[in-house]
Amino acid sequence: MTDSTVINIAAQALYLIGKIAGPILVATLAVGLFVSFFQAITQIQEPTLTFVPKLVVVALVFFLAGHWMIGEIVSFTDSLFAQIPQLLAG
Repeated sequence: MTDSTVINIAAQALYLIGKIAGPILVATLAVGLFVSFFQAITQIQEPTLTFVPKLVVVALVFFLAGHWMIGEIVSFTDSLFAQIPQLLAG
């Protein structure tokens, strides 16, 4: 196993992490922005007002995209397991 192989696998893993975390981060960012805008307009400074909507949105994203996320992770893991003989031989 060479240095470039390790770097390639690490790059693929980081890309997968970004692809999996992207929908969750974008959704929570949008909800957080909306809630902060609402708090600025109404001057309600309740800390739980930001937490609960984000929690609901994260659960909704997991419910809607969870199957795709698990499929991507399983696909990546299968490809890693398929590469084990080549990695040990080289």
